[in-house]
Amino acid sequence: MIIDFHTHTFPSELAFKTIPKLAQAGNIVPYTDGTKHQLIQSMKESAVDYSVLLPIATRPAQTEKLNRLAAETNQTTEETGLLSFGTLHPDNEDYKEQIRQIADYGIKGVKLHPCYQDLEMDDIRMLRIVYCIQEYGLITIFHAGYDVGFPGCRAAMPERCLHLIEEIHPRRLVLAHMGGWGCWDEVSEKLAGLDVWFDTAFSIGEIRSYTPNTRSREESQMLTEAQLRKLVRKHGADRVLFGTDSPWGSQQETLEKLEQCGFTEKELKMIKGENAARLLNL
Repeated sequence: MIIDFHTHTFPSELAFKTIPKLAQAGNIVPYTDGTKHQLIQSMKESAVDYSVLLPIATRPAQTEKLNRLAAETNQTTEETGLLSFGTLHPDNEDYKEQIRQIADYGIKGVKLHPCYQDLEMDDIRMLRIVYCIQEYGLITIFHAGYDVGFPGCRAAMPERCLHLIEEIHPRRLVLAHMGGWGCWDEVSEKLAGLDVWFDTAFSIGEIRSYTPNTRSREESQMLTEAQLRKLVRKHGADRVLFGTDSPWGSQQETLEKLEQCGFTEKELKMIKGENAARLLNL
């Protein structure tokens, strides 16, 4: 089984506006048009069984609608292979009720993004949300590290991840982008080996840019095959999840890169799907 733990889609009427805007902001060429149709096509071409959709509420008013759409998506998971998480904005005053609704919908996890939501991940408002999420036994997945769309944003740096972990000891926490995109040394020193999951989204391969790269070294440097192998083995292959960040990463190319990293067959099976299946109770 192959499970892509980190993907994004938009309704067709929004995708054709949103994807070009995000692509321009991050100077990054997408691999799909951001619709469910093209993601499903990508899954067929790369033999991916399930893709986890990670919506992000950028305003409190979006939360309820996005979670309702997630629940509707999950009604057809067996046919489409698409499994959606919910989301929450840290300014949702009714966050406890929203999380209860997510759990009632049967949604398995919640995506939070400190840069898009303009709040450090170890702020008390984030901490109380994560604490409530884990009370319902749900998964929390955070964007971690830099973000190409928000140059210089340090809201999700490894030290903030560590502070969150030390404060509330979350039981089912996923730190996207191998624990902190562009912060590889800090991740290795501060986070590797802790009781959390990393995903591989947008961490290996090449960044396809429209114009010459003007990002800082940290905000443009992907992991080499040797670096990924070393980080995975320090953290534990049983705590790493295959992810692509589609449409910003290619499912096929990311799988090919993983195959070239020198992992054992057992490690590859865990990363590609066994770990995610266990975490998602599939």
